[in-house]
Amino acid sequence: MIYSQKELAQLVIEYCVTYEVEHVVISPGSRNAPLTIGFTNHSKVKTFSIVDERSAAFFGLGMAQQTKKPAALVCTSGSALLNYYPAVAEAFYSDIPLIIISADRPKHLIDIGDGQTIRQENIFHNHCLFNANLIEGEVHQSDNSRLIETALRTAILKKGPVHINVPFDEPLYETTSELLIEKCIRQDSLEELDEKYDFNEITNIWSGSKRKMIIVGSNYPDELLQRQLSEIVDDESVLILTETTSNLTHDRFINNIDKLIFTLSDVEFDKLRPDALITLGGMVVSKKIKQFLRTFQPQYHWHIDNKRELDTYHCLTEHIKKSPTVFFNEFLKLIHGVKSSYQKDWLERFAARNQRHDEFLKIVEFSDLKAFDILLKSLPDNIHLQLGNSSVIRYSQLFNIKKDLSIFCNRGTSGIDGSTSTAIGAAYKSKKQTVFISGDISFFYDSNALWNNYIKSDFRIIVINNGGGGIFKILPGPASTNAIDYFETKHQLTAESLCEMYHLDYLKATNENELRDMLDTFYNTSKMPKLLEVFTPNTINDKALKNYFKYLEV
Repeated sequence: MIYSQKELAQLVIEYCVTYEVEHVVISPGSRNAPLTIGFTNHSKVKTFSIVDERSAAFFGLGMAQQTKKPAALVCTSGSALLNYYPAVAEAFYSDIPLIIISADRPKHLIDIGDGQTIRQENIFHNHCLFNANLIEGEVHQSDNSRLIETALRTAILKKGPVHINVPFDEPLYETTSELLIEKCIRQDSLEELDEKYDFNEITNIWSGSKRKMIIVGSNYPDELLQRQLSEIVDDESVLILTETTSNLTHDRFINNIDKLIFTLSDVEFDKLRPDALITLGGMVVSKKIKQFLRTFQPQYHWHIDNKRELDTYHCLTEHIKKSPTVFFNEFLKLIHGVKSSYQKDWLERFAARNQRHDEFLKIVEFSDLKAFDILLKSLPDNIHLQLGNSSVIRYSQLFNIKKDLSIFCNRGTSGIDGSTSTAIGAAYKSKKQTVFISGDISFFYDSNALWNNYIKSDFRIIVINNGGGGIFKILPGPASTNAIDYFETKHQLTAESLCEMYHLDYLKATNENELRDMLDTFYNTSKMPKLLEVFTPNTINDKALKNYFKYLEV
């Protein structure tokens, strides 16, 4: 095996291998040569070469999202490292393990006018779980080992990003066939102790309340949690609200929150107000549910998460530091149902809204809303669906998506900047076909995602091109200003030339009939990945959505 002669590079690499870091995304550079040489020549590491560091970081995040194991990112010194920051922030808020390994100049070369040099130590401090600033030299090997090991254990245990900054003096390219460091030994246990909790108070309050609500934000598919919540919903005083990205479905769950509550009056909101609220999972998309519960606050609110305390509704009673499945396993043994019409009343209202939804979709003209109706119904069974942010994730919340789909979106920071790259990385590690739906601005913003040699042939991209940031016509604020052109980002771009340059099959649809025709074979096996660009009328989309919500009123 070929190693770098840099002992510090060997130390970082051997610890990564010891802690089973199998995927390393490398962006080209010179200062990171010792790391590149070591990782690419190691038999237990799969390496990926992606030029654009921002895209590379989101690609790694997508792989880690699917494997639930840390992926490592390796870059050269200087501003290259800064391009990782959007993905680092997303990993921090989405609990995805990422290991950022940056090459650096030694301290004596910082701030003296040397090229490609910035202050790299602790650069991600506000959005990183641990920062390991290493020092080159054999005398520092013990401290370096401790820092590297702490970083890796933190990423695995706490599920988030860590940063290992590795300074190298020249020369950088020398190799050896010898391992110059002692064998790295992994700590025996990586299990986190579960905190003990007294269930008496919460179970007594819960069992005695006649209006109880559970809201689930973004969440990995979880069969145990699905079974647990399916049991809880047998209590007629419990209303469970989920979202597309919660990956939880049931006939008695409210799985389209805005469809139910968007046009409710204050009197109706007061009837919906729960006495007790349990929340779990990550970010909730619905702005309306946040406004509702911040105004009509429950008396009790418990958030269940073994890591993060989310006081989304400004009324948190207690943060219960347990994983939801561990919590509900004990909780279910202690609670009992009560007589109540709470669930029945709101499920009846929801059923009426669903009927109106179906009626409106039959008569609405071709628009973003109609396109989503057609697209979501066309999706193959048992696939992974990756969704872009902004209007795409919001439209998806209005529809009943197939129960056997696994659905993902970068909701940690809700940014548009790396959705395509994340989807490509996730697709690489998924055994199932992955379909990615994106808005036009998000897609063009992250177009370097296609500069990638690892896009699987069954990967499918659907771009909704409405000629700009259509969400800003839907939001009440921007349209009332005289600066709408600066919010909306009007353009006449298409994806056709990008597909030609990056070798994707390109298809397009400009109306309902064309869209249905394209979808007939779009998901079929092919030699190259495919992109379908759906052009919708910019002047109609916002009106169609506003008319939709008016029509829902019953």
